[in-house]
Amino acid sequence: MVNQWTQLCKRCDQLDPDAAVRTPVSDRLFEIEETFGDRIEIRFQDSGQPRSLHREQFEVLADRLDDGPLELASLPSGVEPYAAVLSLAPDYVSADGTLSWDPEKTADAESPHYVPPEQARTAPERVHDDALLLADLLTQLESENLSTLDTERLTDLYVLLSDVQRGSDRFRRSVSGVLLDRLGPEQQRHGRYGTVRHTTRERRHVKDDEVVLDALDDHGIPHEWVLGVDPDKLDVVLAVTDLDESAVYDSEMQEYVQKTGTEEDVKFSRLRGLADRLQEIEGGEQLRADIADLERRLDDALSA
Repeated sequence: MVNQWTQLCKRCDQLDPDAAVRTPVSDRLFEIEETFGDRIEIRFQDSGQPRSLHREQFEVLADRLDDGPLELASLPSGVEPYAAVLSLAPDYVSADGTLSWDPEKTADAESPHYVPPEQARTAPERVHDDALLLADLLTQLESENLSTLDTERLTDLYVLLSDVQRGSDRFRRSVSGVLLDRLGPEQQRHGRYGTVRHTTRERRHVKDDEVVLDALDDHGIPHEWVLGVDPDKLDVVLAVTDLDESAVYDSEMQEYVQKTGTEEDVKFSRLRGLADRLQEIEGGEQLRADIADLERRLDDALSA
């Protein structure tokens, strides 16, 4: 596997440094950090855990594929990264839930386990990037009067606002879970930008109908006191009778804008452009150093 190993390492070295690889079963993302003569170094995104994938283990896997395709679902978790990385190489194909050796593999065939940079970002990175793009767009607005903006600019503004809202809300729930583990009941913590409290709120869910009706019977309460119109059953009646919908439903038309897609590749390209511009700013490094020093002094002042 001398030539195959060389080709595999070359392919790994050619990957975009911001790209990732996804394990086929456990669905974990990892980054390929560096290749050596005897191993490939990777790091898992979710835990930051580094791991070495050894050349001899790749050779064992390649020898097994000489006997035919390998079912990916049967792989132990420790073997998944080997299979995912091997699928990047020429002559190896991952498709239909199997990994196989295929010398007819076309040169431009992409592994399904390869994750391009715009999709490989973590949740914090996505929130950061979308917020950065939104801030950049807002600085370009020449007027606070939205009616004066062209439709394309309004569309971009709406999409970015939607992406920031959804991404930050999902990330907020993740942060909330960690905070709940650290705060006792009704305990609160102060940060630089605000305060949070561990709050308990009761939410009620109606039990199964039979349980509720039995409880009503035990107390002599008529069922009709709690029974209402079931919309699902009402729709069935409308479908099989000549009852007019307007007789049982009040309806109103609502108009709204719905985001139907996000151009992640365009956003990512714009982000790289912004990063390049920041690098080109004269004195940019000093500016970032000054900001870091200001934050440090603010922390010192607040702690005092």
